[in-house]
Amino acid sequence: MKKRQKRKKKIKSREEKKREKKKKKKKKKKKKKKKKKKKKKKKKKKKKKKKKKKKKKKKKKKKKKKKKMDRRTKEED
Repeated sequence: MKKRQKRKKKIKSREEKKREKKKKKKKKKKKKKKKKKKKKKKKKKKKKKKKKKKKKKKKKKKKKKKKKMDRRTKEED
């Protein structure tokens, strides 16, 4: 009986050690995730600026097209 009890104790202690190791690993992973979130915020700001520039370019192109159309009608007459 005594031998069996000793074996059980050893197994229990092993399991406890494994659990502690897992807990430590989990804590480390959480810290890494927080750093990644900060980087994403910076990227979003850059995208907003690009959109504004595109809108201005489109307006200029429209004006040029109108002038070309007028010239064509004058030549035909």
